[in-house]
This record gives sequence, C-alpha cells and structure tokens, in this order.
Amino acid sequence: MGIQEMSDAECRTFLRRVQIGRLGCALDDQPYVVPINVVLEEDYLYSFATLGQKVEWMRKNPKVCVQVDEIAGPRWVSVIATGRYQELREPELTIERAHAHKLLNQKQRWWLNAVAQRQLKSGDELMETIFFRIRIESLSGLEGTESSS
Repeated sequence: MGIQEMSDAECRTFLRRVQIGRLGCALDDQPYVVPINVVLEEDYLYSFATLGQKVEWMRKNPKVCVQVDEIAGPRWVSVIATGRYQELREPELTIERAHAHKLLNQKQRWWLNAVAQRQLKSGDELMETIFFRIRIESLSGLEGTESSS
C-alpha cells in the first residue's frame, strides 16, 4: 500500500466535496468526538448543532479539530483540520449566521439528524439552534492506495 501526503489544495478540494466529519473537542483532559455536517468555505468549516455537550465544551475550550475520511475499495483519504470554534450568535453575527445557514442549506438534509434527535428528547420545548464555524489553523491529509506489484 502506498501512502501519500496531501497538499493544502488537495485537502481543501476533498473538504469541499464531503458532508460528514468527526468533531473532536476536549474539556478537563477528557476528549469527546461526535459526527457533524460540515461545509468548507475559504478558511472556515461551517456547521450546525443544538445545545448539548459539544457546544458547552467548545464554549469553554474553543480549540477543536475535525477529521473527515472516505474509504473506497483499496483507496482511502483522511483529512484533519485543526482550528478554533466560533459561535455565530445573534445579534452581533447575524450576517455570518445567515451565511452559514445558506451554505449548509445547500447540503441535502444537513439539519435533519441533530434536530430530530433533540426534538424527540425535548418534546414540545423549543430547541436552541446554534450555527458555528471553525477557523482552520492547519490542514493535513493522507491518501492511501493499493500498490501494484
């Protein structure tokens, strides 16, 4: 098997194509990893959540990473973006929040899982919707392919 490092441009091309990643955050020396929907634009990964552990932890420790991968037969790709969490709160970031909503709305059913899960647990209670972005500070990626002999 051959493993190649990916360039920054290759990592970004891959991130523009995918929809699901794994968010890694930590608090008090305890890591937490959860799947999220992502959209890349320039130096930001945009996402959406309902209030819960990941948001509470990221508010306290904004250092996060997102890992995205794809496995297709003998070929695989894995990209990791490290950066900082920024909640897109109203009214101070209304324009950025609307932009995040527009970007995420281009992905099919980007909101369905998070909203459905929280709504089941909360019943008729209104859920707080949280849009956020991660300012990418570094990107790294690897691509593995089966070597021909």
